[in-house]
Amino acid sequence: MTPTRRVVLGGGVAAALWRLGARARAGTSTAAAEDILSFEAAPARLQLAPPPAEPAAAYAYVGAIPGPLLRLRLGEELRLRFANKLAEPTTLSFPGLRAANTAAGIGGLTQERIKPGASADIRFVPPDSGFNLYLPHAGLTDPGQQRRGLFGPIIVDEAKAPDVDFDAAVVLSDWNVDASGRIKDDFADSALGRGGGHKGDVVFANSTPAPLTLKTRPGARVRLRLASSATARLATVAISGAKIHIVAVDGQPSEPFEPLNSQFPMGPGARFELMFDMPRNPGADVRLDLRGDAGAADQPFIAIVSEGEPMDVRAEPPRLAANPRLPAEIALESARRCDFAITGGGPAPFAINGASFVDWAPKPAYVIPRSQPAVFALANKTAVVQAIRLWGHVARLLHSKDDGWEPYWRDTILIQPGRTAHVAFVADNPGKWPLESAIPEHRAAGVGTWFQVA
Repeated sequence: MTPTRRVVLGGGVAAALWRLGARARAGTSTAAAEDILSFEAAPARLQLAPPPAEPAAAYAYVGAIPGPLLRLRLGEELRLRFANKLAEPTTLSFPGLRAANTAAGIGGLTQERIKPGASADIRFVPPDSGFNLYLPHAGLTDPGQQRRGLFGPIIVDEAKAPDVDFDAAVVLSDWNVDASGRIKDDFADSALGRGGGHKGDVVFANSTPAPLTLKTRPGARVRLRLASSATARLATVAISGAKIHIVAVDGQPSEPFEPLNSQFPMGPGARFELMFDMPRNPGADVRLDLRGDAGAADQPFIAIVSEGEPMDVRAEPPRLAANPRLPAEIALESARRCDFAITGGGPAPFAINGASFVDWAPKPAYVIPRSQPAVFALANKTAVVQAIRLWGHVARLLHSKDDGWEPYWRDTILIQPGRTAHVAFVADNPGKWPLESAIPEHRAAGVGTWFQVA
């Protein structure tokens, strides 16, 4: 692949560490505006178990797992010529970008699925800055495609970059690996799809097995962008060694807040941005671990080590500028209420409001007038955690005991069994939009519907 625009910073071996510097770094080009970047999904190989195990058969975007980091400026157009070199249909979707409906990449709803050997041009201008993932979205094949390696990060830079010394992006993935180092081919296992999904036993940080070690100077201000491409892992990220502020969630700046007990949950598809100052003594480190389940040991994920001469102390606390395109207030008193009940699981397919998703229904669950405030009530009546993704918009998670909301925007909500979550947003992005599980196995098992903004 020859990058002809400013959108690709790194891939392949470089994906072991996406350390983000000035815009003039690798991948920057002064190519003509009509240039377009070749991008493909194709079979690949990935070393998942130590030698003598052979590399596992996998899928990759442009030969890289994760796919190459797509990076562009706010206001810049993303231009890709996407080729499908798989033996099954696929699409390239951008679930966190609030893109126009025609560019969302949702196979069968906003565009045709791309057949094997075919290609399609993708062109749009993301409306917001932020850190997100790109993923396949073709239907029942999504679990196998994503779990074999089709996922990658995309960054839209702010018009004015925040004052940080070290900026890195890390994508979490996990892999089901058999004794010979191959990816377990259990994607069609309906029992897993109707249960908790596929949770891999081998954890990667970008393109290498965790833990990933990073180095920066003592006292440096760090911006660490985290995303989870794991399809079913409900990770609890525990932090030690520094006072951490979460400054963005699901691609949108938030009011800075400290995670409770220095840990936070990160479900499938979630994105978090952290800012913190490194310890000032050389050799000290900041660690991020994945909490173990049911008494199991924690999994080291990232270690950031202080090395070199100390940086100057900053007086200003860490913060990202708020997104001016999002409303400061949502008129809940005039909101359209839409109820969604998720049922099934175990021996039965999942369903939303009694309908089990197989392909997109001919009619939407709800039609919401453009610019209308809306409140979605999401009731999880199943026995497993549901990760529900709202497409085309971001929403405020409402408090359960008062009329307030959390200090961040979300597009993916974790809902515990037997609980109901309420989210509020302004339906300002016209088109056909899914409300579905961010866990592709759950989508394939029935957790999917759509609404229309008209």
